This record gives sequence, C-alpha cells and structure tokens, in this order.
Amino acid sequence: MSSDQLIIFDTTLRDGEQSPGIALTPSEKLLIAQQLEKLKVDVIEAGFAASSPGDWEGVNLIAKNVKNSTIASLARCVADDIDQSWEAIKIANKSRIHVFTSTSDIHMEHMLRKSKEEVLKDARESVKYAKKLCEDIEFSAQDATRTDKDFLIEILKAAVEEGATTINVPDTVGYATPSDYLELLKGVYDEVKGKNDDIIISTHCHNDLGLAVANSLTAITAGARQIEGAINGIGERAGNTSTEEIIMAVKTRQDQYGVDIKAETTEILETSRLVSKLTGYPVQFNKAVVGKNAFSHESGIHQHGYLRNKMTYEIMTPDSVGQEAKIILGKHSGRAGFKDALDKLNIELDEESFNSSFETFKKLADRKGEIVENELRAIVGQVPSQSGSVKLVSVSVNSKDDFASASVTLNVQGEEQTESAEGDGMIDAAFTAVKKILKSKAKLIDYKVDSITKGSDSTAEIVTIVNDGHNLKQGRAVSTDVVQGSVESFLNALNK
Repeated sequence: MSSDQLIIFDTTLRDGEQSPGIALTPSEKLLIAQQLEKLKVDVIEAGFAASSPGDWEGVNLIAKNVKNSTIASLARCVADDIDQSWEAIKIANKSRIHVFTSTSDIHMEHMLRKSKEEVLKDARESVKYAKKLCEDIEFSAQDATRTDKDFLIEILKAAVEEGATTINVPDTVGYATPSDYLELLKGVYDEVKGKNDDIIISTHCHNDLGLAVANSLTAITAGARQIEGAINGIGERAGNTSTEEIIMAVKTRQDQYGVDIKAETTEILETSRLVSKLTGYPVQFNKAVVGKNAFSHESGIHQHGYLRNKMTYEIMTPDSVGQEAKIILGKHSGRAGFKDALDKLNIELDEESFNSSFETFKKLADRKGEIVENELRAIVGQVPSQSGSVKLVSVSVNSKDDFASASVTLNVQGEEQTESAEGDGMIDAAFTAVKKILKSKAKLIDYKVDSITKGSDSTAEIVTIVNDGHNLKQGRAVSTDVVQGSVESFLNALNK
C-alpha cells in the first residue's frame, strides 16, 4: 500500500446500524456489504459479532461472501468478544479485529468504573491476545478527544507495542473542532507512529456539532491515512462522518489533500439509496453528494449559467456519483425487460429476490400502467422475509366518524383465515385483525409512509418496525394502496 493511499473504513453496518430504529437482518446486511464492495471501500466493519447471535450471523455471512474488502468486527477488551469476532471473520479473505476501550476520565469513572492502570492493562492484554489470532489489529481509544493527552499517547503506544497496526483516535461525541483535532492528531502521529511505516493513524468522527467531515479531512493534513465513516452519515445521535462526502471531497480537491483513493465513485448513489431503503432512514433533499437536490438548478440565473457551461455551478458531475439512469417500465414488460432494466442499474438479485421483485412489479404495473425508476428501486429494495408462511389474501376497511373497522383474510401455511377488528383508524384496525389471526402480541414501534411518485395514483413505500417481545423487526412494502401496502409491510416484518 502506498504511504499516500487513504484507507476508507466503512462502519455503516456497525456504528450506522446502532441508529435508533434500524434493525437489519443478516441478508439485508449482506446486500449492503456487497454494494460497499462495488464501491471499493477498503475495510467493511461488518458488525459487533459478540453483541448478539444475529449480529454474529451477519458478520459471518459477510465474511463468507465479500472477497475484495477487509472484513472487520468490533470487540471490547474482553477475551470472549475477541474470540467471537475471530470466529465470525476468520473465513474472510482479509480479516481485522477492531479492539476498543474508553480512555477519557468521564468514561472510565462512570462507564467502565476502572482506573487508568486497569484500562491500560486491559488494552495491552487484549491487543496482545487478538494479535495471536489475527494479523490485522486495530485499536481505538473511545472518547479520545476528551482524554488526557499523556494517557492517550501512553495507551496508543502500548497498543502498538502489542501488535496493533491501525491506531484510531475517535471523536466519539463530536466534541472536537478542526483546529484542536489537527493538533491532537499531529501529536499522535509524532509520538506514536513516528517513522514506523507499518502504523496507520485513523479517524472516527461523530457529527454532534456538524464537524465530522471537516475534522476527518483536516486529519489527513496531520498524517492520518484511514478515515472511518458511514454511508449517508448515519449512526448514533447526529451520526458519523459521511463516507460518500469524504470520497468526493478527496477526489474533487486533490490540490488540498493529495492522497490516493480506490473508491469507485459511480457506485455512490446506488449505495446511498440501498442503505436508505433497507434502514428506513431517508436522505435529506439537500444532502451533499447524494441528496435529491445535490445537482438540481432552479434559480433562473443558475440555469442560464449552467446551460452555457456546467462548471459554472457544478464542481463535480452527476454521472461521477452514479446519477444517470432513466428507466420506465410498463405492465406489458416481461421478465427479460425487467432484468434488462435491473442490469442497466447494476442491480443483481438472486433467483428468490428476482421472482419476489418481479411479482411486486407486475402487481404495481397493473394498477399504474408505467413504473418509473424510483419505483423500480423501491421494489427491488424489498428483501423477501425469511419465512413466507403467511400471505395477505384480502383486506377491506370501513371508516365512519370515529369508528374504523377492518376485515383481513390471510393464507396461513395454505389455510385461509379471516378476522375482523376495530381500531383507532383503518390501519390500526387492519393490524389488529392480523394479530388476532396470528395470535401475535407484537407491538408497532414505528410506521412510515413515503410517496415515491406524484399524483393521485402515486406509489407509496411503507416501512413498519415491530417488536415481537424479543427483537425489533422491520418490514417494507410498495403499493398504490396504502392500506394493503401497510398490511403487507406489517406481515413482512412479522414473517422475519
């Protein structure tokens, strides 16, 4: 690796998934990981393997199927965490164990309840243990920007001595500003890395003050050669550094940063859309690089200048981040036409997902006549539930004054069952009828309807998040009928 290569470490599937309300299945995590591989990110942090059996399964599934990116798993300074991380990722072509502990006084006192000496010992022993299992070890000092600098340098040096080759200096709570983060990183570079070419200094910045990207880019000047981020900037609280913004900033301003980057920028928009669809987190219209309005020009004087020379108001082109394809499909389109449309969007589906998506497409096309690109993307964004034992046969609703009722018929393992229920509105009544049939006590945690197209026949994407008493489950459906789509989305969640 060139000393001037910037390593892109994407933590969408670990830190990004920690966002409230996001509950990805292993198959959904794999879809995102495969798209990140197309984006050519260097490292994919696939999850926190020891946090749950489902997360372990997701990390392991990614390790088995992604070949070109390094697959990392997070681990606390606990032997069991490290063991589970290694078991999940050891099958990967390139594996990394990412060990972390908190180092700030406030974290050590109130969260770890340990002294500096104990934390230092834990870090040293854990990195040493992890190094026996895996060659590639990253060490993170959580809340580094609020850590006593002398102690931070001491614990980072200890990690290097025990075999860590990537040293991460996280701004965990988004407290830093570019000037003080630059000074901190320079100190770490001089005192920890020095002339050791094998050591990579890394950043992991949160966006609580809106400075995550600025802080991360500033760190390049201080010698950092790995930046950790998440697609669309998702993550806990105000989110992480946006992976796509880092990529395009470095690509666009080579005069400022002068580092090499391997990312395939034309895959950026597709990656953003997939993450948004599967997480249920929308992308704000004015979001840099991937927002709906990122390349829109409405002002008359802007349009005038743009039509004469695009560079008057564009510092990068839409096609450089993948904003090009225009696809319209109709109800007469067959499987070949549907597949051709997917191919043009560089979307690959396995047989089960293709058949499920095609079935949804035909139902929607029968109602609408034409399917536009956004609707197509929404359709293929639906991942089939792991169990299709329950299917919607019909739903009818009635609403008058303050009274709402619904009658729902489901096919449950080949047998049709019907129940009626009342509720606080038609959707609530329909969901209650479904739960009566399935004898389910699941609680609806979140419900969102987004209009994909305009007009009275607009297509809606409905996302539901339910708690079945054990896990959060997310369902998704695309329909021109909000009631029917809501029930299908609810069933999609319950079927998982």
